[in-house]
Amino acid sequence: MTNGIRVLVLARYSPEHSSPSSSRWFFLYTIRISNESDARTQVLNRRWTIVDGTGHVEEVHGPGVVGEQPVLEPGQAFEYTSGCPLSTPFGSMTGTFEMQRADGTEFEAEVATFDLIQPGSIH
Repeated sequence: MTNGIRVLVLARYSPEHSSPSSSRWFFLYTIRISNESDARTQVLNRRWTIVDGTGHVEEVHGPGVVGEQPVLEPGQAFEYTSGCPLSTPFGSMTGTFEMQRADGTEFEAEVATFDLIQPGSIH
């Protein structure tokens, strides 16, 4: 929770999009951004730090989420699902959403680190 914005994450391994024999593991993650503040707030940008099982770090950033910059009224939420390929069967992601309130003030809503793990993998 950051400034009244709650971010929840559910991550899961996607075997149908993965090819372990080709060193490709794919993970889906569902993000729910809830506005628990008393001000209208818009998602402007996202920034992700992705770390694979070897410690390789990749930074991803860009406008909005899944092609949208949703505006959340107080009490509203926006949910989306996206994916992340890794070259190892486990890794992690952490990030921020750049948010803007109706009065123009901006802040970053934190996304706590979450694990990406193929069930049964040893790490």
